[in-house]
Amino acid sequence: MQKKRMKRIYLVPTVLMSCVSFTYAQQQISGTVQDEKSNPVHHVRVVNIQNQTTAITDSLGNFIINAEKGNILEFSLDNHTQRITVDNRTNYPVTLKSKISEIEEVVMIGYGSQKKSDVTGAVGSVKSEDFNKGMVANVGQLLQGKVAGVNVANVSGEPGANQNIIIRGVGSLRSGTTPLYVIDGFVIDNSNTGTANNPMNFINPDDIESLDILKDASAAAIYGARGANGVIIITTKKGKKGRTQMNLSSNLTISNLANKMNVFGADEFRRQVTAAGGKLDDMGGNTDWQDELTRTAVSKNVNFSAAGATDTSNYYAALGYEDQEGILHNSNLKRYSGRINVSQKAFNGRVNIHFNLNGTRTENNRPNSTDVVSNMLTWNPTYPSYTDGAPTTVFNNGAFNPLIRREIYKDFTTNNRILANISPSVEIIKGLTYKLNLGVDYSTAERVIQNIPHAIPLEIGTLNLSNYSNNNTLLENTLTYKFKINSHDFNVMAGHSYQKLMLTSRGWYYQNFPINGIEPQYQIPAAGATNQTTSVIANKNELQSWFGRINYDFQDKYLLTATLRADGSSKFGANNKYGIFPSVAAGWNISKETFLSDVEPINNLKLRASWGKTGNQEIPGKVTKKSYQADASGTAQATYPLNDSGNYPIGVYLVRADNPDLQWEVTTQTNIGLDFGILNNRLTGTVDFFRKISDNIISVINTVDPIEPAPTMWKNIPNMQINNTGWEISLNYNSNPNKAFTYSIGGNASLIKNEVKNSPYKVISTGEAQGPGTTNAVINGYINNEPIGTFYVREFVGLSENGTNIFRDVNGDGIITDNDRVAAGSALPDFTYNLYLKAAYKNFDLGLNFNGVAGNMIYNNTASTLFSRGRLGLSHNTTDAATQFPNESVNNTNVISTRYLEKGDFFRLNNATLGYNLNPKILGIGEHIRNIRFSVTAQNLFVITKYSGFDPEINTGLSQGGIQSFGIDYVTYPKARSFVFGVNVAF
Repeated sequence: MQKKRMKRIYLVPTVLMSCVSFTYAQQQISGTVQDEKSNPVHHVRVVNIQNQTTAITDSLGNFIINAEKGNILEFSLDNHTQRITVDNRTNYPVTLKSKISEIEEVVMIGYGSQKKSDVTGAVGSVKSEDFNKGMVANVGQLLQGKVAGVNVANVSGEPGANQNIIIRGVGSLRSGTTPLYVIDGFVIDNSNTGTANNPMNFINPDDIESLDILKDASAAAIYGARGANGVIIITTKKGKKGRTQMNLSSNLTISNLANKMNVFGADEFRRQVTAAGGKLDDMGGNTDWQDELTRTAVSKNVNFSAAGATDTSNYYAALGYEDQEGILHNSNLKRYSGRINVSQKAFNGRVNIHFNLNGTRTENNRPNSTDVVSNMLTWNPTYPSYTDGAPTTVFNNGAFNPLIRREIYKDFTTNNRILANISPSVEIIKGLTYKLNLGVDYSTAERVIQNIPHAIPLEIGTLNLSNYSNNNTLLENTLTYKFKINSHDFNVMAGHSYQKLMLTSRGWYYQNFPINGIEPQYQIPAAGATNQTTSVIANKNELQSWFGRINYDFQDKYLLTATLRADGSSKFGANNKYGIFPSVAAGWNISKETFLSDVEPINNLKLRASWGKTGNQEIPGKVTKKSYQADASGTAQATYPLNDSGNYPIGVYLVRADNPDLQWEVTTQTNIGLDFGILNNRLTGTVDFFRKISDNIISVINTVDPIEPAPTMWKNIPNMQINNTGWEISLNYNSNPNKAFTYSIGGNASLIKNEVKNSPYKVISTGEAQGPGTTNAVINGYINNEPIGTFYVREFVGLSENGTNIFRDVNGDGIITDNDRVAAGSALPDFTYNLYLKAAYKNFDLGLNFNGVAGNMIYNNTASTLFSRGRLGLSHNTTDAATQFPNESVNNTNVISTRYLEKGDFFRLNNATLGYNLNPKILGIGEHIRNIRFSVTAQNLFVITKYSGFDPEINTGLSQGGIQSFGIDYVTYPKARSFVFGVNVAF
């Protein structure tokens, strides 16, 4: 008993000492947060990284929090963070650099990074917090409207659709506009991966930390032969020091057709067909085919990530799932993605190893959108879509009910892609670092296009199978030497790169399958024996490069950058395999001069100037070599009269001549820019003027020499140039961050003049009409002294007394021919602009993004082909475009003319997001969860335009003879209006 009492006596001081020790360890500390002008900063979030207790600064910048010696306190405001370590003090004055002081921001410049204040080229940068929100499938959608001089236009409303990304204007004939993508140092090739939609869908947007866009030649010349269309550097997320941070986000998206076309309803259709003198085909129905063939699409997205870092290591791991439905039936894109980024330091930081691995599987189901959209616009509204609860089998005209067609048609693609690279580096001596970059991008795809055989109406059944393999390997070695002599800073880099790409594809076509309920892809042996075909394609391309760059800085005032890259490509002729691409740029930080030191409103003022050359190698492989074609049909080209028997043997014949002198396309660009920041950097902006000249233009031509054995050859067009001259401006204003209500407003704009010079051709077609009576008629193209995509058509002036077209006789010869065509505007906009507004009050935030274009025209091939009075007379539905002229004859032809040319100007609310951050402490879960965010995003909320089609953003992604088309509405998959409901939980 006495021993137990003694134990209790000993226990009391032990407990008391523990309480004293705990009280001492978890002391209450306080402090004041100020900005660089010694003004108190309100609403700064203070977090103890070790125990996750939090505090918020009051209106005087004061805070109180529990912490012990050695704890790390993190101060954050508007995505800017700063940390301090707790010592023996109880009061901590903290000077927080505001987010609006962005000139020390680091941007990626290719094979390295620079402080924004040291950059001499034209580089646009977008961080993850500024990305477009909502249902986003790829990089282009994140970037749209964010950077001056970068025009991102969706080609259609299909899930994961391609974008036309044009950086500082179109500068090539056959090489498209797609920029070069670099992901964590790995250069992506833009060749075919077997997917019909955007090849960049393989990277999960949620894994991306920042996008840096190299716009001028000085910035892009480090990538030489592939930099002419600009460069987009993608940096994925990394871990941050402290405890592991986990994030779980989920979105639900509801989408509907944004804009219905005003085709006739059933009753109006009956009246209009009769008024046009047509024969009414009336089955007594009342069907809105736009409603029948579209749907309310429901999309889902879930992402989980875990990240962390120590003094010597860093990791980020993520999983993602997306199921994006389209507003047309049988239209969806599924993506399963996983990413691991790991970094490790050793030997006191002298050795660094970075490893990045991304694995993705995409599954893409596509309808025959051209047929579906044509049907929903032109199908007779008196045809009943259902009879006795089932789709109507046969219509009066014997055509397929679109509801049946969509059940028997299938276009399904699966794509598996792995991107991995490892980059070890070692500091040999102080300032001298060697780095190896070894990586692979491996992609396989399988595509199935089939029509299941059907009895009534008859469908014989077809199957088209395709397999693709794309293997891209990269090996790079670089040496970087950083040193300083007094006030002179030098950064010298030299490197070698070798990249090999191997693309193979195989295709099989079968038809005439039995009607037995089995899909053609599962009964290939049952196909008919005739009309079976196979195809095989293999391409290997290699690129070897040497490159170097010198960055010089004197007192942070005077900056100089010089770059040189030599590229050798297997795509070019034996006599011109290598190209040299130099650049030079200078910068002057005027605001750091003593004569501006007392000018308080000016915080940053920098003048930039650059000149350089970049190349373009985006042409098909092997085009400099001869090409032969086998032909067993006995045509004249493939027969060989070896004797007089008349029974000539058949074999192969030459279809393309070789050209060992084919050279690189070269773009020379000059840029002058000004960066500024005033009013404590609350108002920041950039202004740039550029002139970009592309020459050595490459095209395939028809040979005119009568003794030339081949009909075509790839050549550089002598003296032809494509010029782009323009202005860019970006402005951004941030309110006082110490107020309870904060906001930022800004925008960017570009004015570009595009012009074709010295072309030896009257017109190089970039777009031809599609539809009965107009197929292959030229709509627009490359014309001397005009912009690319200039519409070259007849000028419509009205109708004759007989109700037929009247066109202007331009040359006055009394007859209307192709010689009377006129340049009637361009598909490329002169002016693009984007506006944004961000506001926050307490836990609420709002973001609005607007974008628009002006000065471009659209040829409405949909109206030209589908909405004619003649088709209305045959009981096809139309809009009132067919009844615009009451006296028009039903026999009038839809000649390509200005009648169907419309203005393409628009102003769109592209993205609107309302968010709320819920404090987990309110729910009693603050120890485990850092933050809970709810958001609602509306996409494509409204568009103001005079264009009569579905949407004025028309870029169908088609090409004419390998030349990209612009500004022609070819019955495009319509755009959706979407509402996205999201939640994000941070652990």
